[in-house]
Amino acid sequence: MFRTLWNDEAGLIISAELVLVLTIAVIGVVVGLNAVAKSVNNELLDVASAIGAVDQTYFVTGFRNEHGNAATVGFGFSDQADECDCAILVTPGPRVKVQDPGEGPGAGGPEAGTGTP
Repeated sequence: MFRTLWNDEAGLIISAELVLVLTIAVIGVVVGLNAVAKSVNNELLDVASAIGAVDQTYFVTGFRNEHGNAATVGFGFSDQADECDCAILVTPGPRVKVQDPGEGPGAGGPEAGTGTP
């Protein structure tokens, strides 16, 4: 019985073919998973760029009533680019006016004799 098992070569070629086919299949799966991982990473970068491109700038104008005895000033926020923004979209729109420290009430100015008339 051992002699017939030793002389039987029918399974040897099938095993070699199976190892070759499985090796090629594993290499193909590894390459395919690498491509999928890169594609998913690129899509996530696209999502991050879209979120970073959202401009959160807003501006609310002030108002004054018709009698001129009640009013409020406008306010707003200008979204500046930071290191997290992947893409920057430049869109025209209202900008927030930031007062210069040398202007406005209590800043000195021409009435205090420190500014230029």
